[in-house]
Amino acid sequence: MSPLMLLLIAVAGVALLLLGVIKFKMPAFIVLLLVSMLVALAAGIPIQEVAGLVTEGMGGTLGSVAVLVGLGAMLGKVIEISGGAQVLSTRFTALFGPRRVIAALTTAAFLLAIPVFFDVGFIVLVPIIYGFAKALGVPPVKIGLPVGAIMLAIHVVVPPHPGVVGGAEILGADIGWATILGLAFCAPLGVLSYFVAKRINRREIPMLPETAEQFESFGASGTGTTLAKTKAPTSSMVISMILLPIVMIMLGTVGGSLVAAESAAANILGFIGSPSVALLVTVLVSYYLLGVRSGWSSEQTGKVMDSALAPAAIVILVTGAGGVFGKVLTESGIGTVLAQSLSSAGLPIIVMAFILAAILRASQGSATVAIITTTGLLAAAVEAGGYSTVQTVLILVAVGFGAFGLSHVNDSGFWIVTRFLGLSVAEGLRTWTVLTTVLGVAGFALTAITYAIITAAGV
Repeated sequence: MSPLMLLLIAVAGVALLLLGVIKFKMPAFIVLLLVSMLVALAAGIPIQEVAGLVTEGMGGTLGSVAVLVGLGAMLGKVIEISGGAQVLSTRFTALFGPRRVIAALTTAAFLLAIPVFFDVGFIVLVPIIYGFAKALGVPPVKIGLPVGAIMLAIHVVVPPHPGVVGGAEILGADIGWATILGLAFCAPLGVLSYFVAKRINRREIPMLPETAEQFESFGASGTGTTLAKTKAPTSSMVISMILLPIVMIMLGTVGGSLVAAESAAANILGFIGSPSVALLVTVLVSYYLLGVRSGWSSEQTGKVMDSALAPAAIVILVTGAGGVFGKVLTESGIGTVLAQSLSSAGLPIIVMAFILAAILRASQGSATVAIITTTGLLAAAVEAGGYSTVQTVLILVAVGFGAFGLSHVNDSGFWIVTRFLGLSVAEGLRTWTVLTTVLGVAGFALTAITYAIITAAGV
């Protein structure tokens, strides 16, 4: 089949995917599987091999994704229900002082967002945003914008979030380096988020009547929903739960590079630094410290953690279906043709990674689907390019930042943020969409500069 025909099939497949998700509001999981099969057949893959290819693509992606997303969801849930989010925010407010409440909550959101999915994390912090806003006498949008933006930044580039984990599996990128570089880039973005949101909020932004009514009736001491406990978690305990998997992963990544390859020390460090092991250990520790030791029964703690798996299952299945689509694009030769087309276009792969993800994000709304689909399109090019470990991770991060911006009406996160902050659609586009886009471009700029330095140094 000619390269042009393969490219047309790829374009038609993506268009059909977007049509099904956006126009007909079909579940992304079903649309991804259906389009994957149609693209496979159209590209000439024998019909008897299509079902096996779907299974292979799903299994390959979910081999690591399901474990990480499931454990991450459990950890986030126990932090949420235990009241850890409120404790963390209160502690940072005390450290920064009342005049720096927004900076304090943004910092707390940065940490909270590492194990907690964006949608859940933002909803968890809404009572705290409302309480602080009432205490300061300002509308919640002044506090909520930078908080939401930094949480979304973490969501698109830092494991164990599903998009970056699934993308890493597809590209063969190292999860440890993805964690290190993702956090390193998000830290300055947190500062930028604070100042850009402050500039956006200089004018008075009207609040929707229904949100204004909810905000006015909210007590400044609202804490959200938690189970009855005999002992509240301390801020140091919550911070420890968030930092433990990060430290373990970094220990495995950095420590492993300092010892002889294939040595006993390297094997032990590799085991300790495995993301699945790090998260499992953290979940077990949180089971005791945030659950049983704080006053819950073992049964209550187990129910809290189990309750996180139902919503996580949707994310896992969509991520796996995205992996199927990527597998089809690779096996059909479409990925190779696309790689050749990108080369002839003269665009560096890291630039194309950002552009493709941004286009898919704007088109269908889901950052996770945009990341998974883009990495599937680029997998053949990355494999053929002979890129180093760090370069491959930077390409993955560029994809994540491409999926960061342009959040608008087809994104569920857009509606969560705008409804809770009392923004109309127009105001949401002027504030949230602008903020996420600015930060996405800034994050990509940091990534591209680092990529240029790494490439020049031959690392």
